[in-house]
Amino acid sequence: MKSMLRSRLFEIEQESIAPIPAEARHGRSRELFTIWFGMNMTPLTVVTGATATTLLGLPMIASIIAIFLGHAIGGIAMALHAAQGPQLGVPQMLQARGQFGSRGASLIVAVAILMFVGYFSSNLIVSSDSIAALLPEANGTAMIIGCAVLSFIIAAFGYNLVRKVTALGAYVVGALVLVSFAGLLASGDFWAQMNHGEFTWTGFLAMLAIGIVWQLTYAPYVSDYSRYMPAKSGTKGAFWGTYLGCVTSSAVLMVLGAGVGIAVTGVDSMTGLHGLLGPVLGAAVLVGFALVAAAGNSVNAYCSALCALTLVETFISGWRPGIKARLVTSLVLHVLGVALALTAATSFASSYFSFLSVLLYVLIPWSAVNLVDYYVIRHGSYAVDEFYAADGGRYGRWNAGALAVFAIGVLAQVPFMATSFYTGVVAEAMGGIDIAWLVGLGVSSLVYIVIARTAPGLIRLDSEAQFSSIEPQIHGK
Repeated sequence: MKSMLRSRLFEIEQESIAPIPAEARHGRSRELFTIWFGMNMTPLTVVTGATATTLLGLPMIASIIAIFLGHAIGGIAMALHAAQGPQLGVPQMLQARGQFGSRGASLIVAVAILMFVGYFSSNLIVSSDSIAALLPEANGTAMIIGCAVLSFIIAAFGYNLVRKVTALGAYVVGALVLVSFAGLLASGDFWAQMNHGEFTWTGFLAMLAIGIVWQLTYAPYVSDYSRYMPAKSGTKGAFWGTYLGCVTSSAVLMVLGAGVGIAVTGVDSMTGLHGLLGPVLGAAVLVGFALVAAAGNSVNAYCSALCALTLVETFISGWRPGIKARLVTSLVLHVLGVALALTAATSFASSYFSFLSVLLYVLIPWSAVNLVDYYVIRHGSYAVDEFYAADGGRYGRWNAGALAVFAIGVLAQVPFMATSFYTGVVAEAMGGIDIAWLVGLGVSSLVYIVIARTAPGLIRLDSEAQFSSIEPQIHGK
């Protein structure tokens, strides 16, 4: 049994963006939990959490509430995307063709690729910074390249090895997180600074939005992993395994980051954590975080390759990418990610915060359209084979109605945006409070439902389609 598992792990994945056949289906909800629990066990999560008490200036209790509430809310939509995987058996971004048309979906796919590469580069930077906090004389460029090489090797083997390495990282860093919390709680500076900072609705809602967008940025690829689960197992396991794994780990590590940010000022989060834990434990934690982050970065690399192949396949009729195409695409994306990391490393904190904000505004309308279409309108019933049709099949090349809703959802958020480079008139009148994500979600969902009821032809809706509640789809069979 062990030899079979070992050979399966180090066997290069044969599947690409084609539907996963029944004989290749395997996995359980517990495995999805460990994938997504491990995925967030990175220095990037800690650094992002630190923004609550540093950049946003919130006291610790308010930071904890904002972090957990944001992840809990965003995780619902994210996990509903994951629950689509067992039924459809295709990557999430390819499934977007069912709402936007084959070529219309390419616009969303391009955004997803940008997101994946951005997260990949961010993880490279914080992994390198973690080691630099321990070895200041180490060459930053060499460390970034080394982390990327490790990621490429894992991503090259594909789904099984990526899944196993990420799950293993959950146990390794999980233990390191316990040690980190012990060191934080033993720090007198942490308790002395607990009430440091000032509660503002602007800061609180900004941190809430960070938690929501953190979860939603996984939405474009959570079903890339649940697509291998047996269809007969239903969607309940995919939903809860993904939700609990992703929300728990990300929220806990962000709380750790917020605590470090309030206890140690004047240095970055990972350097501060090293100082709190002392030379021996601090070194073990930083190295462990860096290695797990570099290995876990293969998740971003693997899914970005699937997205890139989906994008290219859209415009090459009859082409079905195989192993070679996936490997070449992954290599190109790794090189691009390294280049971006080396360029952005000098102004990481501010550029990364802006990156998260922009992603939120773009992803909210896509997520709303996808979830309403899948759960409320089409009951999860799609002609998967027609996703690959040269003319888009029944979904067409361009779904004008869905694309219009997407545009309306983005534009509706503009007056409510509050970023470092632009503040909308409503957000400015509200003192910088950003509720654009809530407006985008509500407007996109409502407009799509109205179109489906009054002009179903605009979204290529079959006349037999019925509206339903979400409940039957969550609980599955």
